[in-house]
Amino acid sequence: MEARAIAKGVRISAQKARLVADVVRGMNVDKAISTLNFMPKKGAAILKKVLDSAIANATQNDKVDIDTLYIKKIFIDGGPSLKRIIPRAQGRATGIIKRSSHITVVLDEQ
Repeated sequence: MEARAIAKGVRISAQKARLVADVVRGMNVDKAISTLNFMPKKGAAILKKVLDSAIANATQNDKVDIDTLYIKKIFIDGGPSLKRIIPRAQGRATGIIKRSSHITVVLDEQ
């Protein structure tokens, strides 16, 4: 029985979020939560929220035991980007791209 959670439009670049996702991919749910709690990256807190949501979705099914859940898939796709302009020297302007991402966590039983 698979359970999934998706967070769309999260204000973190996909590249930075993938660094955290690569660490917890394939882990048991309990171990992944404890790892994310002590990780000093912004993406860890965001990923923990999505993981908690996936666990809550899995508990809606009475047959699922939470202790047997593991992270089957976790992937981060690029979302829409905000394009901004910052003034520079001598009347010039430079573009800034503020990236966002879509985070998907899929849990399964072992």
